[in-house]
Amino acid sequence: MQALSGKGIGASRLGRLLALGAALALALTAGALVADDGSPPKAVTTGSAPNPAPARLASGDLDRGVSQLQKHLKAQPRDHASWASLGTAYVEQARVSADPSRYPQAERALARSLKLRPGNDPALAGQAALAAARHDFDGALRLARGALKVNPYGEAALALRVDALVELGDYKGALKAADVADSRRPGIPSFTRFAYVHELRGDVTTARKVLDRALAGATSPGDVSYVATALGQLDWRQGEYKNSLRHYATALRADPAAVAALEGRGRARAASGNTAGAIRDLKTVVARAPLPTALVELGELYEARGDDRAAKRQYALVGTWLRLARAGGVDVDLDTALASTEHGDRAAGLKAARAEWQRRHTVHTADALAWALHAAGRDKEALPYARRATATGFGEAAFLYHRGVIELAAGDRAEGRELLREALDRNPAFSPLGAKAARAALAGATGKEAGR
Repeated sequence: MQALSGKGIGASRLGRLLALGAALALALTAGALVADDGSPPKAVTTGSAPNPAPARLASGDLDRGVSQLQKHLKAQPRDHASWASLGTAYVEQARVSADPSRYPQAERALARSLKLRPGNDPALAGQAALAAARHDFDGALRLARGALKVNPYGEAALALRVDALVELGDYKGALKAADVADSRRPGIPSFTRFAYVHELRGDVTTARKVLDRALAGATSPGDVSYVATALGQLDWRQGEYKNSLRHYATALRADPAAVAALEGRGRARAASGNTAGAIRDLKTVVARAPLPTALVELGELYEARGDDRAAKRQYALVGTWLRLARAGGVDVDLDTALASTEHGDRAAGLKAARAEWQRRHTVHTADALAWALHAAGRDKEALPYARRATATGFGEAAFLYHRGVIELAAGDRAEGRELLREALDRNPAFSPLGAKAARAALAGATGKEAGR
């Protein structure tokens, strides 16, 4: 990895606005609508980016930056660069607030920029970010590549190319793209992506070293918060809850409004036995950004403590968000598959999982399809997908749990128990409901009792 770079921001007001827009372009990843990739089983995870990439600014700066850009464009409506910045900022606002209605605004602003200056790379990168946020990863990759043809050193496009390849399941290509990003524009965006691709390939040691280095070199509140959150997620997936909580504390000191860090802390608190604290955190999260992941996580915490009415209220809100997201042009098949398989119409869940698998072959989509097939009683058909989800070595206990249950149901009792044991060894409290089911399976329960 290259040395962390520190770049100054222009002194003029407009220079600051444009720098803000460029930085915001990096805050949009293939998983832009997802709080993070490492959610417990039964929680909705729509993407595999490590958490929407480096925000690089404290959360409060985003709204101020948007307001300033809007005022500037009223006075200078032909400023193509500011239109590109505003469009990109709208996409980031949609992520932060879980408000997909921002996407059409972003689309119009970016189109305005390209009309004023055809082929300008900030607008192309913004369009790539918008496509990724809508889960159009083929489009995101095409647009990122187009932006890089114009400017091979564009930081946002370099980052988005990695994200799109990750979301399309091309992990070899993603690693190569991460190496290119690091060689051309070393810094927080390339470091975090490099780390995540290595984690996806089972190399947790390298991922941790890179993130530790990135955190040591981070200076802005947004960078510190983002990298610390990524470390918290990595630790949580490895069952290292104390370290996870320590990193989330660092993230929240840097940016108290960081939703991803707050959600991660809630998950780590739940795993540590602090259910009341976890519920408080997740209630705050869903009040700010009612995304499926957090809604289902909160619902399952309620369900685990016997409050079924409160749980059902959270699950019902997932459907509301899915409808809003679909109206904003978002592909929500993976969200639908995960939510419906666990807490809704299983037939709809399987249909959505199949549709998503047709578009992209990632470990996350493989796991979702396997689990939906299992829920439909089709374990023999589910098994190849469950095995594919665990083939890269990515340390997600939920995938091991799902495959273990499916192996049991398909008749391989020894393999199923071994996988369930591995899931619990790696992350003993990976889910309020799933971990309990995994322990029941190891104690001699049937595959049906463990997973359906």
